[in-house]
Amino acid sequence: MLVAFSVAPSGGPDGTDSVHDAVAAAVKVVRESGLPNRTDAMFTTIEGEWDEVFDVVKRATEAVGAFGSRVSLVLKADIRPGYTGELTGKLDRLEKAIDES
Repeated sequence: MLVAFSVAPSGGPDGTDSVHDAVAAAVKVVRESGLPNRTDAMFTTIEGEWDEVFDVVKRATEAVGAFGSRVSLVLKADIRPGYTGELTGKLDRLEKAIDES
């Protein structure tokens, strides 16, 4: 499965709008998990089995919780049993379709 998620704190003690330190803590958890992942400007996408992916999402959310009194979590999942390598496979098929059109 692929899970794209975004997690950010709110209600932080310093009153700034910056969330980069909190996001960095979450991305560190993801990268240390060893699961295939990709981070862009809005989401981090992670690939693996249900339990392992959601364990990482939970731990990343907990890491962000240290930066504020409230946490916002948005996620989207693509559940396709029996498929792996879809983090790049979907993009490869898209690029091929663009090239052929």
